[in-house]
Amino acid sequence: MRLALQSAGLGGLNWVFAGRVRPCHLSKALFMPFTSLGLSPALLRAVSARAFLTPTAIQAAAIPAVLQGRDVLASAQTGSGKTAAFALPLLQLLQQAPTEKPRRVRLLVLVPTRELAAQVGEEIRSLGQHLPPALKVAIVFGGVSINPQMMNLRGGADIVVATPGRLLDLTEHNAVVLSGVAALVLDEADRLLDLGFADELSRILALLPTQRQNLFFSATFPPAVQALANQLLREPIHIDAPAEPEGEPDITQRAIAVDPGRRTQLLRHLITHHAWRRVLVFVATKHAAEIVADKLRKARIYAEPFHGELSQGKRTQVLADFKASRVKVVVATDVASRGIDIAQLPVVVNYDLPRSAQTYIHRIGRTGRASASGLAVSFVSADTEAHFRLIEKHQGVSLPLEQVEGFAPLQTAPNVAPSDSDAPSKGGIKGKRPSKKDKLRAAAAAAGDSQGD
Repeated sequence: MRLALQSAGLGGLNWVFAGRVRPCHLSKALFMPFTSLGLSPALLRAVSARAFLTPTAIQAAAIPAVLQGRDVLASAQTGSGKTAAFALPLLQLLQQAPTEKPRRVRLLVLVPTRELAAQVGEEIRSLGQHLPPALKVAIVFGGVSINPQMMNLRGGADIVVATPGRLLDLTEHNAVVLSGVAALVLDEADRLLDLGFADELSRILALLPTQRQNLFFSATFPPAVQALANQLLREPIHIDAPAEPEGEPDITQRAIAVDPGRRTQLLRHLITHHAWRRVLVFVATKHAAEIVADKLRKARIYAEPFHGELSQGKRTQVLADFKASRVKVVVATDVASRGIDIAQLPVVVNYDLPRSAQTYIHRIGRTGRASASGLAVSFVSADTEAHFRLIEKHQGVSLPLEQVEGFAPLQTAPNVAPSDSDAPSKGGIKGKRPSKKDKLRAAAAAAGDSQGD
């Protein structure tokens, strides 16, 4: 069954059941109160404490379906409220089941990154804080010592939020048993099926009981995600949630032409000239993150790299310092493009363009959050302009290619090599479809960024 929330102008939404379009008034679909969704008083109290006024599109569609025990395949963008969309109904179902001693894992949430594990786990704890009886939530991920996590799992847990690698480590240490899982959530399912996660996911699925509720949430549905959904989901409800009309991010996008070798100089100029308070800069590789951050520090701009080879303690500290404005610039690989919520982040810079238009959307979505305005700047060189036009086409926008005085590009022919080490972007964007070798290189880089997760 497909349940798609499609825009139907100002008058309402269309609910699509099995290909038949049925109109539903907007006030009934999106402006319904949480009290109409069948949630318990304890969960409604948690919703009220979080100042959630009305459910988002994904919440209005998913909560009733999950409460009915249905499998769900949901398309939802970052910031759409999807964590509450699955957490609220699953918490209610867990509350209704008898508590066992020792506790056994009944809800398993798999996520691709450490930061997303912490964020999702803390939100589940917050939403379930008023439930009688209290449910134990364990958050586990790599990059930190396994011993405290094993100690925390003594006596069991009702809910585990985990990255795949560390979860398998814990099962091998007999610290967690998955045979009692009643519901499985794959959050950011497309990232979970990147190279490096698919094999681990298969091993985890083999440890789960056959009879369980499955929920897949993803911003995109590449063939690998669709194939897994076809294999595991039983008569799922398909939910396509549009962006919230009142929550459309206010992001100004700019594209600046610059030669690859002058990008760091241009970045320094923009930061100082515009007095940017905090900037998240995306690069293609871990090496580039280290090099660019180092050059900014030498120019007395406090910057830190952020990538998958850093220890979890360092990654946590960098994010904490960035959120507190103790660090002005974070230079990151795409490990930071999803699941990281930094309030009032004013600027995102694409130092290297991403390989896909979807990743571009996730990157710039780090700014302009929670009704704040934001700026997204992309550096475009002669050999990446064709790729940037593909990104524009995917978004349905057309941006003028600006020039900054003193940084006008000299290179005009495509595929001109960078002039110095300011462009350490092996596997950078080319103005054409990536070759098989390019794809393998990008997959290896993605696997490297997830190492230890």
